[in-house]
Amino acid sequence: MSRPRILVADDHRALLERTTVLLGTSYDVVGTASNGRELVAEAIRLDPDVIVLDITMPVMDGIDAARELRVRGIRARLVFLTIHDEEEFVRACLDQGGKGYVLKVHMKAHLIPAIEAALMGCTFVSSACIHRTGPEPSPGA
Repeated sequence: MSRPRILVADDHRALLERTTVLLGTSYDVVGTASNGRELVAEAIRLDPDVIVLDITMPVMDGIDAARELRVRGIRARLVFLTIHDEEEFVRACLDQGGKGYVLKVHMKAHLIPAIEAALMGCTFVSSACIHRTGPEPSPGA
């Protein structure tokens, strides 16, 4: 049985390397990209099962890259790996077809479960973001 093929995109070289090492134990990391335009080109060339991508990247950000991937018919599942925990980022990524949203501070604990959920067609959002997507708790609650 072949392992799922993963493409990773992040503009920080050290994080890109850490992510690749972490994922290499469970998946075939078939490529990396350091900006959104390169990500789109590599996704077309490599046809991965899952793309792990940052939001804040040069040339083209991750949300615009996700939009471009959909326009081009790329069917890879998208898992965003980011520092942004604000609701508007979570919603924008999910609106562009994201199946996972993982905060970088929770990468070790959440990234593989997010990829597994994405591969099953489910959505995974880091628990630290969940409080931002619902109503604020009432005082005294």
